[in-house]
Amino acid sequence: MALLKVIEWADNSSDTIVHKVDMKNNQINRGSALTVRESQVAIFCDKGRMADVFLPGYYKLDTDSLPVITKLLSWKYGFETPYKSDVYFVNTKQFTNQKWGTANPIMIRDADYGAVRVRAYGTYAFRVKDAFVFMQELSGTHSSFSTQDITGYIRSMLVMGISDAIGESGIPVLDMAANLMEMSATVKKSLAQRFEVMGLELTGFNFESFSLPPELEKALDESTRLGMMRKNIDVYTQMAQADALKEAAKNPGAAGGTMGAGIGMGMGLGMGQMFANMQQNMANPAQNNAAQSSAKHCTNCGAAITGKAKFCPECGQPVANSCPKCGANVPAKAKFCPECGEKLR
Repeated sequence: MALLKVIEWADNSSDTIVHKVDMKNNQINRGSALTVRESQVAIFCDKGRMADVFLPGYYKLDTDSLPVITKLLSWKYGFETPYKSDVYFVNTKQFTNQKWGTANPIMIRDADYGAVRVRAYGTYAFRVKDAFVFMQELSGTHSSFSTQDITGYIRSMLVMGISDAIGESGIPVLDMAANLMEMSATVKKSLAQRFEVMGLELTGFNFESFSLPPELEKALDESTRLGMMRKNIDVYTQMAQADALKEAAKNPGAAGGTMGAGIGMGMGLGMGQMFANMQQNMANPAQNNAAQSSAKHCTNCGAAITGKAKFCPECGQPVANSCPKCGANVPAKAKFCPECGEKLR
C-alpha cells in the first residue's frame, strides 16, 4: 500500500465548490505534505467527522498540524502507523455572473395602475465564507459539489428578497428603472444573514432588466403617443391640411369636392372669414355713393357740400337754399321744393 506524499488540488474548473481528493488506497504518514493554494481551504475528515481545517499555505502533516485527528485517533506518541482520512478542498473564490430571474411574475400594488405584474432579471455573485459551516450545512460528504447544486436554492432566496424589497419600497413601476441600484443594495442587505447561516456570502447582486406585462407596455406606449399628439394638435392639423392639398393637386377631378368640403374645419373657417370681408368691402362703396348722392351741391361751381356747411369748400360761395333734387332755389322756411315737389324737411 503506497504512502501519500503530497496532497493538493489544482483547480481547473470554473464552477466546482467542493472537491474530494481521490486517495486511491493511499495512506497518510509522517512527512506527508499538504499544499493549500489561495482561494482554497482544506478540511480533513475522520470516519465522516470533520476535523482539521487548513487555510492557504504549505504544511508538514504531523501531530502538531493535525491536533483534532491526533486526539480522535488517540495518538500518544505521534505518527507511529499510517492512517487513512478523507480530504476535501473547498473553493473560496467568488463565483460571478450567476443568473437569476423571476420564473413567475411578481404581483405588486402600484399607486398609479393598481395591481401590476412585473418581471426582473439579473446576475449575482457569491463565495464560501466559512468552509467548515458550508460543509456541515450543504455539502456534507459528497465527493464533489458545484455551483449547479446550489444555484437553484440561491435563486429562490433571491426572488423572495426581491419581492420583499419591491413591495416595501413603494416606488411606482414607472420609476423602478431609475432606482435599480438602491433596490439591489436593499436585496443584498436583507439576504446577508441567510447566506451567512449557510457559510456563504452574497458578494454582488445586480438588476439587468425590469419589465412589465406586454399588454401594459403597449397601453403605456399608446398613452404616451396620444399625449404627444395632444401637445402638438395644431401642427398635426396643418400637416393634414397640407397633405390634403397635395392629394387634391394630384387628382384634379376630386379637387372640387375636396374644396367643397372646406379641406377641414380650419380651412373652411378661414375661407368663410375671407368671403365675409370681401362682401363688407363691396358693400362700402354703395353706401358711400348713396351718401354722396344725398349731399348738397354749390349753385356756383357744382361742388358737393356735406353737413351743415355755410360756404362752398371749393369756391367759397355762400351756400344758398336749394332743392337737393333739382337744384332750384327755395324759400328759407319751405318744406317742399316749388319746382319738383321734393320734401325738404
